[in-house]
Amino acid sequence: QVQLIESGGGLVQTGGSLRLSCALSGRTVSNYVMGWFRQAPGKEREFVAAISRSPVRTYSEFVKGRFTISRDNAKNTVYLQMNSLKPEDTAVYYCAARESITGLTTPNYNYWGHGTQVTVSA
Repeated sequence: QVQLIESGGGLVQTGGSLRLSCALSGRTVSNYVMGWFRQAPGKEREFVAAISRSPVRTYSEFVKGRFTISRDNAKNTVYLQMNSLKPEDTAVYYCAARESITGLTTPNYNYWGHGTQVTVSA
């Protein structure tokens, strides 16, 4: 059974930092494209970042330079380091895994976690 467990969300002030973790069980993280998405209230789920098997990192324009995605194969875990946080970063953040690298910015991932809340106060 494949499970993705996110952790690390919370409340932070503008300009602060958080590191999200996504532990993958039932599969090997280095064999998958791992992505982070987020969804704010009343908005659609949107792509944040992804890391491929190579690994190649892909970021959305609104987080480029502030967020960093990384992977620890020994821990079978993917991370999202978020710096210089803004109130508009407030959302539930989801970790996801897929086999194909094609269209990795779209939400067509095979497996999803339940999400972790990130709230950035003004």
